[in-house]
Amino acid sequence: MLTFSRDYCYTSVMYIAILGRQPALGMAELERLFGDVTWFSDQSAVINVDSFSIEQLGGTLKAGRIVAELSNADWRRASMKLVQAYTQAWSGTEGKVTLGISAYGFNVSPREVQKTGIILKQKLKANGVSLRMIPNQDNELSTATSHHNKLGLSDNKVELLVVRSKNGKVIIAESNGAQNITALARRDQERPKRDAFVGMLPPKLAQIMINLTGKHSDGDRILDPFCGTGVIPQESLLLGYDAYGTDLADKMIDYTNANLQWLKDTHHVHGSWTVDQGDAMDAIWNSPIDAVACESYLGQPFSAPPSSSKLIEVRGNCNHIISQFLRNMLGQINVGTPLCVAVPAWRDGNGDFTHLPLIDQLEQLGYARVPFKNVRNSELLYYREDQIVARELLVLEKI
Repeated sequence: MLTFSRDYCYTSVMYIAILGRQPALGMAELERLFGDVTWFSDQSAVINVDSFSIEQLGGTLKAGRIVAELSNADWRRASMKLVQAYTQAWSGTEGKVTLGISAYGFNVSPREVQKTGIILKQKLKANGVSLRMIPNQDNELSTATSHHNKLGLSDNKVELLVVRSKNGKVIIAESNGAQNITALARRDQERPKRDAFVGMLPPKLAQIMINLTGKHSDGDRILDPFCGTGVIPQESLLLGYDAYGTDLADKMIDYTNANLQWLKDTHHVHGSWTVDQGDAMDAIWNSPIDAVACESYLGQPFSAPPSSSKLIEVRGNCNHIISQFLRNMLGQINVGTPLCVAVPAWRDGNGDFTHLPLIDQLEQLGYARVPFKNVRNSELLYYREDQIVARELLVLEKI
């Protein structure tokens, strides 16, 4: 049993999540799934839950069970306590221990983080315990390094997440895994049917979007009315749900069916799926529809900010299609049905965004935005630094 000195405030079973490149998306995802979630630092969140797995999360890079907290600590103090506690905890360990240390929020060099591991290794060696230290190129081990070394997945492969908030509070957590980037890349790149023209929805974003519709029961049916090549139906099946996709283009129906069959053959999913041709503006969908997650029409791609006249044209076209889709959907779902709809927002040269007019008309369309206590709606934007067209995630319920 790991024990720390009296300086530490012992915790109940709680977890810390290290969030991704756009942490607000990861925080919103956690809040929708677990409820009792709070910010700890700009890049991390604390989850008050009995058990926690990273496997089904798109917006969390690493997670771990909190074993200790320390108030008003710098790296030197946290390092001393860590070495003291784990020298004692691992003194009788059989077999080699593989250890990685990731330090978040500390103003120290990677060399100092590595030094902590070396001191611990020396002390354990004196007690007859062998420790292999994962070298630190940065203060935090990359997600790839953690994943490929299988840190957090067994008792002898450990990553310690040492996270400091701005007020000096420090959390030490034992990782229970990192985002499975190998599996995400495989699902993205090895699907038999891909189409760059219709866009590449990243599987982790699809996970986030499905999770933003809330927690569902196994076998609930997730509808994607703009299914494209089937990324959201694919991730729905992997999350344990049934999938229902429609698309205007027959080609996309063929692609989605081929990709979902590949998924069944390679990943052995057990859910069912239905894929039909249909225009989201007037399609008639079969029940049940337990939730809706989709990337709607984003308009044409841009490599540079469009002119004012072009933006007005594209924005108006997208607004018409998506508004009509929402009107069509309204009569086919029950009150309270959750939706996560990715809509376009256009970024100008100053980094400011132009949004769809319908965002200010959601109540008239019959929907309400789901409130979040930890993030603002304006933060629910997914984009890369070189992108002009961002995906703005509208998390809605029918009213």
